[in-house]
Amino acid sequence: MTRAPGTDVRRRGRVDAAAVIRAAVADVFGTIGELGRRLRDTHAAARERGEPWRASDVAALREPVVELLAAPGAVPVGMGAILAPDVLADAPLQLEWWQVPAGAARPARLEVDLNPSSLGFYDYLAAEWFDVPLRTGRRHVVGPYVDVHGTDLYVLTLTEPVHVDGEFVGVVGADVPSARLEGMLLPRLGDPSDQVLVLDDDGRVVLSTSGRWLVGSLVQRAPARWARQRLLDLPWTVLTPGGLDTPLG
Repeated sequence: MTRAPGTDVRRRGRVDAAAVIRAAVADVFGTIGELGRRLRDTHAAARERGEPWRASDVAALREPVVELLAAPGAVPVGMGAILAPDVLADAPLQLEWWQVPAGAARPARLEVDLNPSSLGFYDYLAAEWFDVPLRTGRRHVVGPYVDVHGTDLYVLTLTEPVHVDGEFVGVVGADVPSARLEGMLLPRLGDPSDQVLVLDDDGRVVLSTSGRWLVGSLVQRAPARWARQRLLDLPWTVLTPGGLDTPLG
């Protein structure tokens, strides 16, 4: 049978949609990984001084985080480190997070209540973005959700665990607005007429190239006969019309 012209290109393009998305997320995790390295450096510096690791050591992350957030083309609007309980000598809990508030030109530190006896206690230990990397030792992505305690944007939170001498000491992560992720990906996905739908494990739309599916909405029934490709290390599935049908993992 004679293959229709362009069939291979379209098939490759659809397979590449998953690869493009995976690569873009890997770029963000690359930046997060750099922050993790710097967090471990603060621990090593304290050890070299013969002193316990303190909150003031972790606060030194502010300068590199501000630089990363202010870098040209930066995708995250928030970044930082969240420490495991009692790994710091002078703070049972510590959240060092900087973000760019709506309309602001410079990142500001996120101030939260870390007093467990307070009504406003911010219990990050129960947060999925902290708990899953702690339990699995793997990267994780939460969202999209509305960041009501920060930027008021629809965001994804990407986190990865940080270990020192095999001990879990916390997570580093970034908040990425869904709109920025879409803006970064759409030009890379090729033909704008090709539809790409990305769902999380709850069936919520993470990314869509069509106005048919809005980011954050739940898809009760995904299009039948669409190719589905599970992204490794991410709780996401990429769906594209036709092409190669890869069963969900």
